[in-house]
Amino acid sequence: LTAVSTLHPSAFQTSYVASGDQTAAVALVSPKTISSWVFLTAVSVDAPRDAYAVAAFGDSITDGAESTPNANHRWPDVLAQRLHVQHKEVGVLNEGIGGNRLLRNGPGEDGPAYGPNGLARFDRDVLAQDGVKCVIVLLGINDIGQPGADGNQEEVVSADDVIGGLRQLVQRAHAQDIRVVGATILPFEGTTYPGYYAAAKDEVRATVNAWIRTSGVFDAVVDFDKVTRDPANSARLLPAYDSGDHLHPKDSGLKAMGEAIDLSQMHPE
Repeated sequence: LTAVSTLHPSAFQTSYVASGDQTAAVALVSPKTISSWVFLTAVSVDAPRDAYAVAAFGDSITDGAESTPNANHRWPDVLAQRLHVQHKEVGVLNEGIGGNRLLRNGPGEDGPAYGPNGLARFDRDVLAQDGVKCVIVLLGINDIGQPGADGNQEEVVSADDVIGGLRQLVQRAHAQDIRVVGATILPFEGTTYPGYYAAAKDEVRATVNAWIRTSGVFDAVVDFDKVTRDPANSARLLPAYDSGDHLHPKDSGLKAMGEAIDLSQMHPE
């Protein structure tokens, strides 16, 4: 047996595995299906000299949680499709990890369950990727929501904590001439994850979002909060976009997010 060294547990795509050496088989014998991607970590491709990449850096909402499996309905997929229609030589890298936080690793002795924190993985997943000229950052909801939900009250964050982390990402990207689009954090009141939501946590989210919109630190802003919230209750997802857990948008919400991005903001200067 070969141990899996690279694993994307929730790929929202069907993969097939089979026992034994079937590398020469035209069709796998007695395959089993899994919904993860294993072993593969990236794909490099030849591209025209003027081609570049946009990295979507985030958590499960970027990863595509609650989207239809095998349909490629994640918001980075929608963005990629829009760029393709305009015949732009731009690749979109989905660097979302479910449960990921900006400031702290997830639990796990042998390796964090939700990946290394955003500050730690930014070099690997964005700065070291070939051709990246722009990054869209949507990260912070798990920093705000997970404390209390996982019993780790000592990891409660302030708005200043999250802002400080986001500011550092921008500085590190700018040092490599990478544009940064700041994305506001989506509403999550009523989420079905026990202990995840509290009014005080939503105040932190609102403060961070106000800073993203008005600070001028980012090269551009996409207001995912405004796009997905319910006009009748700005602390909640619009019901038509809600997957049912009141945290993750479903396909229609992810489509609205992908369509809200101004493509002109993707251009390197």
